[in-house]
Amino acid sequence: MKKTPDVKAMLLDGLKELRLPAIRSCFEEIAGRAASENLSYERYLLELVERENEARRQNRIEKLLRQSRLPADKTLAAFDLKRLPGTMAAQVRSLVEGGFLERCENILAFGNPGSGKTHLLSAIGHELVLAGHSVYFTPTALLVQDLLAARRDLRLSRALKKLGQFEAIILDDLGYVQQNRDEMEVLFTLLAERYERGSVMITSNLPFSAWEQIFKDPMTTAAAIDRLVHHSVILELNVPSYRMEAASSKRGRKGSAPQPDQAASGAGDPDISATAADAPPAAS
Repeated sequence: MKKTPDVKAMLLDGLKELRLPAIRSCFEEIAGRAASENLSYERYLLELVERENEARRQNRIEKLLRQSRLPADKTLAAFDLKRLPGTMAAQVRSLVEGGFLERCENILAFGNPGSGKTHLLSAIGHELVLAGHSVYFTPTALLVQDLLAARRDLRLSRALKKLGQFEAIILDDLGYVQQNRDEMEVLFTLLAERYERGSVMITSNLPFSAWEQIFKDPMTTAAAIDRLVHHSVILELNVPSYRMEAASSKRGRKGSAPQPDQAASGAGDPDISATAADAPPAAS
């Protein structure tokens, strides 16, 4: 007697070989619902394909997020857009759509320490990753040291090629790279390599007029600024420091605390228990 083939086992093996794990895990569940709801074969197949596509999209986003090295807590949901000056909030909402990546435009965020530059560009980066774009976040000083090591080991071109795979690179705290000419050279090489090939997103507490502290040479400074500004969006965060506001709020709460003798006697201002408003989250 001829043995009846195990259709389910054959199907599982086939889906495994085709690398369709989402369909492999859900085809029975959807088949049962398709039978009860009298769905067509095409509708059943469509639901399987949609499940597989969604699983792959989620896996891709998780992978992009791991590779991005973005600060996990610096998201757009955690950023108070109301603190931004003028129409910048609308500008940020436009940037998160990612059109500037296709045009290889740069984003340059200037402001004093604590104004929220890092948080803002990281938040934009998170939104770009959620939309499926590749982003890489790094402190500028750390990346410069990595590039110096790569040049020493004769693998600088390989390191630059690897960075070139990202649609956007976020260079945090550009103003703190002020050490020597070797650092300037590898940083300039990176900026020149990405010119009109990929977006650079930079935070800096130094205005352009002070960038000679970074690049050491007037001609190199002018060339670096020219490449960055040619296709760019400039965000000037002329806002108070998050950290200063948080510290002031804490001092305010301490100052409003009732004195022991007042609490015991009930003397003094009857509204001494009023609390200060919660401080915004810290950002750099």
